[in-house]
Amino acid sequence: MANTSIDRETLRELADEGNETALDRLADLADAAGDLGELSELLDEGSMHAGFLLTRRAVAAGDLRELQRISDAGYDEAGRELDRLLKAPADGQRD
Repeated sequence: MANTSIDRETLRELADEGNETALDRLADLADAAGDLGELSELLDEGSMHAGFLLTRRAVAAGDLRELQRISDAGYDEAGRELDRLLKAPADGQRD
């Protein structure tokens, strides 16, 4: 079986050439490293997988502003999550 360890430089070159799988792999590596800056850059480059990963983190943190930013960057699911959180009843709110 072939060695599947691929270095970041190779992934970056492939992503720059339009390979979406390489872009997704870079997003996974950035997520595993907790590198939100790189994830944001990848989203700006068009990685919807980075948008998914950032949205998941923003929802877990309840970060509405980050969800808006992700949505504005083109990941529509972040906008849906933002709407869902905004429409959820506040704790202790009465009908």
